[in-house]
Amino acid sequence: MALLFALGNGEEVAALIILKKKVAGLSAEAFGRFVLRARRAARLSGRVNVLLTGSTEMRALNLRFRNRNKTTDVLSFPSDTFLNGTDKRPFAGEIAISADIARENAATLGHLAALEVKVLALHGILHLAGFDHERDNGQMARKEAILRRKLGLPVSLTERDDRDGHEPATSYSRSRLKSVRRKA
Repeated sequence: MALLFALGNGEEVAALIILKKKVAGLSAEAFGRFVLRARRAARLSGRVNVLLTGSTEMRALNLRFRNRNKTTDVLSFPSDTFLNGTDKRPFAGEIAISADIARENAATLGHLAALEVKVLALHGILHLAGFDHERDNGQMARKEAILRRKLGLPVSLTERDDRDGHEPATSYSRSRLKSVRRKA
């Protein structure tokens, strides 16, 4: 069962949060407010949709969009389009987060799983804002560290080494997502 929450002021939706997996201490409302704060801190305009799901679905998404048959902690799908309808602001994109990996990371790093989900969301938001830690010579890592401190979060993804064996977080162009959806 999924819990759906739309955060907005009645005229526009700033974030759509879908919780397919529950994480202790994380409500859809509180997570939606965090996503809005993080989006503003990253100076990202437009709506952000976030899916919190399990590792099985993350593996399927990673295979479908990146051709990698392994689970991952967070995927980002930046958009270059505007939403139709009354919301005239750009659609920033979508983020998918593995609740299972967030729990594992939190246990390993000694903090709450709810905080780890927020770390992953911030990381995804930075990808939506155009950062790419695989190619930017540390620019994303520096920005993430600054925002993590500002938002009261523990160690960021780009400051970690890849000890857990999971595929590292990544981002894709929205045009690739659209072309895959058209084929489906």
